[in-house]
Amino acid sequence: FITRESDYAMRVIRALMWEPRLSVSEICERESITAPFAYKILKKLQNAGLVEGTAEFMAVTAPEELSLYEIYSAIDPDMSIIECLNGTYQCPRNGQDGVPCHAHDELQEIQDQLWTMLRRKSMKDLFGKEEK
Repeated sequence: FITRESDYAMRVIRALMWEPRLSVSEICERESITAPFAYKILKKLQNAGLVEGTAEFMAVTAPEELSLYEIYSAIDPDMSIIECLNGTYQCPRNGQDGVPCHAHDELQEIQDQLWTMLRRKSMKDLFGKEEK
């Protein structure tokens, strides 16, 4: 569920949290990310409205208003713990012959709890101690 790309997106946001602007090379150096990967991530974060810039980038959303959930969903809008929960997948077994899939309901509850946990702390809560 939480991909390397999502983890690196959190790291990009962390690098930008306390700086007015950073270049891609500065982000890469601080967070040990390759430039091509950083550009790909920054594009997705820009599309989600979380960062802006071209040669240098800045975070648009304040750290106290941004959680891991917003970052991860910017990278993977259909994120789910299993394919059948992403909203576009039509499971041939769920509801077949009028019988609901009980595993689906349990997994949905687990996913809802995970999303709640990802929203419970802001980036400032997580990384405020690292403020420069």
